[in-house]
Amino acid sequence: MNLAAVVVFYNPSDANIQNIKKYEQSVDQLFIVDNSDDDITRYQDTKKIKYIKLHENKGIAYALNKGAKEAIAQGFNWLLTLDQDSQITKEIIGNLKKYLETHDTKKIGLISPYHDIQTEEEIKGDEEEMIEVMTSGNIINLEAYQKIGGFKDWLFIDCVDTEYCMNLNVHGYKVLRLNKIKMKHQLGNLKIHTLFGKKYPCYNHGPIRRYYIVRNNLYINQMYHERYPDYCEHLLRVQKGQVKRILAFEKEKRKKLTMMYRGYKDFKKGIKGKCPYIN
Repeated sequence: MNLAAVVVFYNPSDANIQNIKKYEQSVDQLFIVDNSDDDITRYQDTKKIKYIKLHENKGIAYALNKGAKEAIAQGFNWLLTLDQDSQITKEIIGNLKKYLETHDTKKIGLISPYHDIQTEEEIKGDEEEMIEVMTSGNIINLEAYQKIGGFKDWLFIDCVDTEYCMNLNVHGYKVLRLNKIKMKHQLGNLKIHTLFGKKYPCYNHGPIRRYYIVRNNLYINQMYHERYPDYCEHLLRVQKGQVKRILAFEKEKRKKLTMMYRGYKDFKKGIKGKCPYIN
């Protein structure tokens, strides 16, 4: 099968740029979409790699859509979606491709590896139909992508993957996680604290990220609560729990809680897109 890939840059380190070498030979075309807020050119086009500089941060959803549209224009049916620090290997990509080549893909919206984020989770079988998975390392069905309208630009960052997967499910497409295919993934600056014998993972997201997480989870709840009431309520409970963990374990407590409150207020006002605040 022919496979394109999109990787989104945002002020990448040299290591992030070098990371491309780990997977560029495993795809037929790679689109680098650079969201960095400057005019620096970080990569030169090659026969296989197309570098797209946006000159401003338009958000992860916009960048993914840009890559998807480029892939569709070149006739690709499948697109691998990556973060700049995705720890994906040619073996992982090969196993994902093999699955698609040996199964009926008509109703598959995307397939995902199991993201190893160092937390305890019950795994159910070799593959699972999921409500949502993270974007990094997925292969998405571009026909399904077009039918559901792609990623929602106005989410900007955070919950972009959650909404996309839920939208696929609502439209009758499967979101499959292949549990035997494991990919290491760093989610935020994870630190696990222990209090009275109980473990509390903290991701230490910055204040701006806290804004998006709260605001966009509320939009997810608004859009999908009727279809997925239990899961949406779980997402909101997690956000309430984050307040306690920030107070107990994290730095910049006041800034983070202020931005979370602003996220809540902006949801109530119907504000979408890029965060209008600077911490």
